[in-house]
Amino acid sequence: GHFGVIKLAEPVFHHGFMGKVKKVLETVCHNCGKIKALENEEYRQVMKIKNGKNRFERLWRLSKPRMICEPSPQVDEQNLKGPQLPDHGGCGNVQPSLRKKGLTLEAHFKKGKNDDEDGRGEEVTRITARKALEILDLLTDDTIDQLGLNKDYARPEWFILQSLPVPPPAVRPSVSPDGSGSGPRSEDDLTFKLQDIIKANQSVVRCAADGTPQTVKTDLVDLLEFHVNTYMDN
Repeated sequence: GHFGVIKLAEPVFHHGFMGKVKKVLETVCHNCGKIKALENEEYRQVMKIKNGKNRFERLWRLSKPRMICEPSPQVDEQNLKGPQLPDHGGCGNVQPSLRKKGLTLEAHFKKGKNDDEDGRGEEVTRITARKALEILDLLTDDTIDQLGLNKDYARPEWFILQSLPVPPPAVRPSVSPDGSGSGPRSEDDLTFKLQDIIKANQSVVRCAADGTPQTVKTDLVDLLEFHVNTYMDN
């Protein structure tokens, strides 16, 4: 038999890539996709590192503490010949700190003094797999190369699952519960889990068509994500 495919109704995280996705999201701007690290001397030294894994790790350490995508500085027209501030060329958007909880990512935005009326110092929002995919899609080929990733074989947006291969029956043969091979046979665990994935996927499709409230849809997507990841880590 041949492999089949399940097109997922919503993108979901792969638990094996959650750590990598989190690090990429901590390295780039969530609004424009630009690397957050300032292009100073330390940055230039990091860019000279040939090993992609080591370069990414160093770049992540430079970018993670930066809570704003630095915009271009205003030009001092009174002192055009004097030293100018480095031009990062960012969008100026505030960036969150990220926290991983199970199969979810949380974005924690620090509030300004005028915003902190309820006594809390930060606003917490959830980064869904779809939102993460939208951010990763912003990355250009040049940015992916700078991150030490391969734009042809390891693009960051591929770390998010949008479809699932279905192995043929030869990979998941039916089994005999008593081990004799002669009694009634039962389906393999993978087959049962694929059934769970298909049912959860159909529920997400139906709720999108029916105009179901967002909270219910979120719960159904979470269930789909759970089944996909327990299938991967069976």
